[in-house]
Amino acid sequence: MKKEAKIKKVKKSKKNKGFKEISNRSGYKFFMPWLIGFIIFTAFPFIYTIYLSFSSVRLTVLGWETTFNGIANYVTALLRNTSYTPALVQFFLAEVIYVPVIITVALILAILMNGDFKFRTLFRVIYFLPVIVISGSVMTQLMSTGSVQIGNVRGVFIFQILESYSPILADLVIFLFNNFAIVLWFSGIPIVLFLNGLQKINTQLFEAAQIDGATGWQILWKITLPIIRPIILVSTIFTIVQLGMFPINPVYGMIQNAIFDTVAGLGLASAYAWIYSFLVLILLGVAFLLLKDHSKDYAYVDVVRLQNEKLEKMRKRVRRQQEWNAFFRKQKGVKHGKH
Repeated sequence: MKKEAKIKKVKKSKKNKGFKEISNRSGYKFFMPWLIGFIIFTAFPFIYTIYLSFSSVRLTVLGWETTFNGIANYVTALLRNTSYTPALVQFFLAEVIYVPVIITVALILAILMNGDFKFRTLFRVIYFLPVIVISGSVMTQLMSTGSVQIGNVRGVFIFQILESYSPILADLVIFLFNNFAIVLWFSGIPIVLFLNGLQKINTQLFEAAQIDGATGWQILWKITLPIIRPIILVSTIFTIVQLGMFPINPVYGMIQNAIFDTVAGLGLASAYAWIYSFLVLILLGVAFLLLKDHSKDYAYVDVVRLQNEKLEKMRKRVRRQQEWNAFFRKQKGVKHGKH
């Protein structure tokens, strides 16, 4: 009997293994067209730019002429070109200013729109509609005409107080007010991501925290933000990359112009692109280090376990309260019976 059971178990495992292999093959076949396109149109050009960045590429009568020149393109980009390094600094400062503001505004709006109120769906559509309607070219035209600026806030009394306290902070506030439409435009996708994460949080956690006497601010910092931390990281990475592809990034325009330069050629443009990519990778690394969970036992299973422990404590507390209420009602009935 044991041998028959063992044989059946082996046959079943082989059958499951064969089914998995067939499923994997089908998945790879479905995935293959995208993989081929990625290798030809993305991976190969991406790797080829490394070779071009160390070469002098010129357009001649006979075609493209490529000559290896070492790090000359990188030296030209960083030391000889008077526009590229300031453009890198401007892009870095824009990322440092825009990304925290965009993520903070998107998180606040997502928390507000996650509440239960009338016309909630309409407000969600209003905040996400500019992402669909306003394309990059339309936004560029609005920026060039000054239509995205809220107005001159230097005459506001509160701003004058802020300027007297810190001129640097006042200039930062002016910059954000003048570009607040851009902040709202880039907040569309993060709002959707945050709403998705907020709706998946177990509401019983909030109820348990409120029973323990936690305030709304404590619930936000102790429950909401730790649970949606991975979504904050994903939204930050998405925003950093998206800002890099937007016209507010001067480096992006310089790379495009250098491609069509017949003197410097594709070699200098490739060096521009790799220096810019290295800066973006540094920003992504910093975002990952700041937003990743530093606790050693962070895992989905641990989060679920903690949630279940809190829910069990809440159930015990409610059950104990019900027992005490039943005891007091019984005592009260006994007293009334004696009378």
